[in-house]
Amino acid sequence: MTRAPGLQVWGPLVVLWLLWGSTYLATAVLIRSVPPLLGSGLRFLTAAVLLATLVAIVRGPTTLRVTKPQLRSMATMGVMLLGVGIGTVALSERYVPSGIIALIVAVNPLWIMIFRMRAGERPAVPTLVGVCIGMVGLAFMMMPGGTHVVSGTDTDVAVWSMAMLVSSFVWAFFSWRSSSYDLPSNALVTTAYEMAFGAVALIVVGLATGERLHLDQVQTGSARAWIYLVAASLAGYSAYTWLLGNAPMSLVSTYAYVNPVVAVFLGWLLIGEPVTSDVILGLTVVVGGVVLVVTGERRK
Repeated sequence: MTRAPGLQVWGPLVVLWLLWGSTYLATAVLIRSVPPLLGSGLRFLTAAVLLATLVAIVRGPTTLRVTKPQLRSMATMGVMLLGVGIGTVALSERYVPSGIIALIVAVNPLWIMIFRMRAGERPAVPTLVGVCIGMVGLAFMMMPGGTHVVSGTDTDVAVWSMAMLVSSFVWAFFSWRSSSYDLPSNALVTTAYEMAFGAVALIVVGLATGERLHLDQVQTGSARAWIYLVAASLAGYSAYTWLLGNAPMSLVSTYAYVNPVVAVFLGWLLIGEPVTSDVILGLTVVVGGVVLVVTGERRK
């Protein structure tokens, strides 16, 4: 993989840190009056069409031509990252506060480190300590009663927190594998196709499970959140796709421990999500573990 110069990396990385952190709150507002899977699917479909149109205008329609192996790779990435990953986030936020969802996603760099260990790499001591600490913090956050319930019961929170843990595993695994996939050299082309495949998966599953979108029932706040999420998809996922091909995975994964800080703060500030001692402790433990992982990797 060709590494981009350090200064080139920081712009997309800051976008990832701040923008993705805010999407957890935006999703919580969206699903107040919009079905979670259909809303997410239409978000990514709109973003994919806009991005593909932009690429065709600026670089020419032939830029969007891809090979069959590339199409298969992008379909896999789109369905797994966006279909499974973002779809589970939207479904989980019906019961679990957006800041807690971001905390669970913060385990992604720990998953990636485990994958690398399985592949034969020998991580530094701070990395191993960080993995253990992060897992302990995650287990604490998922205990019944450990978080404020948005709706439903403590059981609903526990079940959907576990679903998010599985989803974070899927996201981390396919992000880690992305360097071995045959993908177009243009990151924007890759992004457009992956968002399109993810959108189709979300819409199909949403319709199959009985979701229906009634425009007359969509609240103003949800409509604004959807527009914001479309813009965030264009900027954030494009930045992520580019970073996967141009920066070390240990650096890319730092978004996972900046996002919870942004998500918890915005959730408390804008929609009154409680910041209890459990949240603060879980945030400290999980983020501390991930910071140790990245620190260990940089020293190595």
